[in-house]
Amino acid sequence: MVRTVSTRAAKIPFISLGITALVIFIMASCCTTIDSASVGIKFKKWSSNERLRGGVEGTCRGWVWYNPITESIFEYPTFVQRVTYEPFTVNPKDAAIFSMTPTLAYQIDESKAVDIFIKYRKPVRELERGYINTCIFEAYRTCANNYTSDELMANRAKFESEERARLDESMNQEGFIVKEFTTKIDPPASLTAAINAKNEAVQNALKAENKVKEAEAEAKIAIAKAKGEAEAMKIQGDGEAYYNRVVAASLNNLLVQQYAIEKWDGKLPTYNGSSSVPFISIK
Repeated sequence: MVRTVSTRAAKIPFISLGITALVIFIMASCCTTIDSASVGIKFKKWSSNERLRGGVEGTCRGWVWYNPITESIFEYPTFVQRVTYEPFTVNPKDAAIFSMTPTLAYQIDESKAVDIFIKYRKPVRELERGYINTCIFEAYRTCANNYTSDELMANRAKFESEERARLDESMNQEGFIVKEFTTKIDPPASLTAAINAKNEAVQNALKAENKVKEAEAEAKIAIAKAKGEAEAMKIQGDGEAYYNRVVAASLNNLLVQQYAIEKWDGKLPTYNGSSSVPFISIK
């Protein structure tokens, strides 16, 4: 009899421990936390209450208690999400194939989080692969149809602006705020080759034009140099002619005779053995 009481007394702590663990498990399964940078949506799994739109009781944050059997909590992040998609292929008016690689930064409008949940009931990653992916492709397709290949390449900024405007319109009305949207545009290989050839031709034309201008500049330098040398020679010749005129004007017969006397050795020139009279007239 004593042993039976002792055995029952020993089982009591284990039962209490089991009950405590069960209570903790139930409490844990009935409670969750919603981050301050997210919004939680509490809804009933099965509800015939017409006052609850889509079974949603409301939004919540922090510690949230709920009945896991009849209720559930869905969470949407409200901070900026960034995603880079695999390339899209789109066709301009001339049916060329362009590759578009978009990068999107967006944010869920907290005031429309319930609407997004009621309409889609999908987490953000599935929405990115589904609805948002469709919005981007539709924006590409619609805007690209307004351009030929050449026009699209020549007006890339305008194309991207139109594309962004269309994406804003389609996503904002659903509760998604577009923060940034950029596109890497890759034209067809044939168009890229044509563009490169055109750029090369333009570069070659510029080089030829520069060579012509260089030759013209060198010719002008040579002409200027020749003109300068000719003018220098003319100035030098004029100076020498002026000097000769001045010297010639300063000479007279008496000076010439005096110069001849100073140089004469006193002998008369002879021609065939006979002497001649002096070439200087002495008076």
